[in-house]
Amino acid sequence: MSAYLLPSDILLPVFSAVDGTTWAAIACDQFTGEPEYWKNLDERVGEAPSTLRLILPEAFLGEAETRVPVIHETMENYYRSLLVRHPNSIVYLERTLSDGRVRRGLVGMIDLEQYDYRSGAKSLIRATEATVTERIPPRLAVRREALLESPHVMLLIDDPQKTVIEPFAARVDRLQPAYDFALTAGSGSVRAWFADTPGFGRASAALERLISPERIRTRYGEGAAPLLFAVGDGNHSLAVAKAAYEEIKAAHGDNALFHPARYALVEVVNLHDPALTFEPIYRVLSHVDTDDVLKSLETFSFAQHGAAAPQQTRFVSAERRGTMHFGHPSAELTVATLQQFLDGYMAAHPEAELDYIHSEKTVESLAAHPNTVGFLFAGMAKDDLFRTVIQNGALPRKTFSMGAAEDKRFYIECRRIR
Repeated sequence: MSAYLLPSDILLPVFSAVDGTTWAAIACDQFTGEPEYWKNLDERVGEAPSTLRLILPEAFLGEAETRVPVIHETMENYYRSLLVRHPNSIVYLERTLSDGRVRRGLVGMIDLEQYDYRSGAKSLIRATEATVTERIPPRLAVRREALLESPHVMLLIDDPQKTVIEPFAARVDRLQPAYDFALTAGSGSVRAWFADTPGFGRASAALERLISPERIRTRYGEGAAPLLFAVGDGNHSLAVAKAAYEEIKAAHGDNALFHPARYALVEVVNLHDPALTFEPIYRVLSHVDTDDVLKSLETFSFAQHGAAAPQQTRFVSAERRGTMHFGHPSAELTVATLQQFLDGYMAAHPEAELDYIHSEKTVESLAAHPNTVGFLFAGMAKDDLFRTVIQNGALPRKTFSMGAAEDKRFYIECRRIR
């Protein structure tokens, strides 16, 4: 494989002995406003082996001090007694989503030396959204002493001709099966195979072509810095992997270049996969006077004198609902305009809390609570992603989500990182 997506020693349980549905858990940054989801999942899993025991759901970040040691102990136990090593492997997978569509991906390692989440980065692997550095420390506490990683990071490639991932679909009858099972109710199913050497070669050459100077110039314009992998999901998890690796580099110098934590396991997905959709990530503001919020937002809208096209956001609370218009915004995206207001409002009201919600239904539910207001708005077109990031840098934090919450990546594969 190319130096951009690398085979890894992938660890999996033996699924003839371990129930795959119970083993796989959804990404930790989902259902953050619904701790009952995670509590119900915990009850369903019980004592069975599950990647739920290897992660810290963001709904329980406040419990990190007690949960993290248990997570690390479970990693050690699973590694010793449960997981089987599949050396030098790339996994090709087909995820059947909740609506029946199939999304395809490749699971392998990326080199964190090629990744930079900072604003203005020109690296081959970049964040698509602004990274909230305050969100790194709790997750870093998990990774710092972790024996294993399990990815929910999804990287995107801009491959409209479908040259990298899709050719595997026609060859699955020649590949060794890796797993095949239903996911939690409402989230579809997943099946996967270990990619073979011919597949490695073709995918490697195709990745190289995506960042050839001529293609970059033709597709993105003269002087554009090549972007191969754009972080679609798991932005903060990948930033944590980078932060942990930088700590190791600071402690061990050049020896860190040979440390397994230099790499991170990810799934690569084609931006042009028909099953991949972009959904907006909505905002819910709580512990506030909703009338004051809406009055302040109206004042903010009148103060906008930019040249961007008009925008609008719907608002909903227990008492009111309606639409707020931004006639002359300066930001190109509605989410950026709204976030500018919310950042300013929260700075002036430290008691306020802001949550990022993937489901319109959840926004409606949360906004029915007292002293809470939710905001709903249209998202960005996925075809604009690479060009926007290359030309303008990272988008505002939590700009988009790839599909519905139930269709996020599940933790399945593991890899040793120390």
